[in-house]
Amino acid sequence: MEERLKKIKLLILDVDGVLTDGRIVFDANGVESKFFNVKDGHGIKMIQRLGIEVGIISGRASQVVTNRAEELGITRVFQKAYEKLTPYRQMLDDCGLTDEEAAFMGDDVIDIPVLRRAGFAAAPADAVAEVFPFVHFVAKNGGGWGAVREVCDLLIKAQGHWDAATARYYA
Repeated sequence: MEERLKKIKLLILDVDGVLTDGRIVFDANGVESKFFNVKDGHGIKMIQRLGIEVGIISGRASQVVTNRAEELGITRVFQKAYEKLTPYRQMLDDCGLTDEEAAFMGDDVIDIPVLRRAGFAAAPADAVAEVFPFVHFVAKNGGGWGAVREVCDLLIKAQGHWDAATARYYA
């Protein structure tokens, strides 16, 4: 697993069930809400500072996702992707990367085609059972509860940057 992680230059994430706990909440006016975990966001910012790009591929379209991506500085965002392999390949082409250099975290059967190709594939603890045979890592946490942070920390440590990434917090 560590050898796979050392090659990663791009982390691609699903949203519902990975960056969120999968709940989609609508108020009486039809305004959508999602719940994101600040620890996941901080992990994303840490890997970005180390030069690892982050992208999003979501099966749904949501202004909430657009807002969160902007807040985190994620510019590679594909929404309403009913088939995720095409945007995955486009991200790799745009970045000039190979499958070996990409990591993907997904939680449902729609994610399997990408999980099968990514150099490092991960799933949150509460992913559907069908994805587990296709991943290299299953997080201890569920989607929206720190699963993404676990992957970010693994990347930082495997690439030998943990001390540099966290030094500012111990100063």
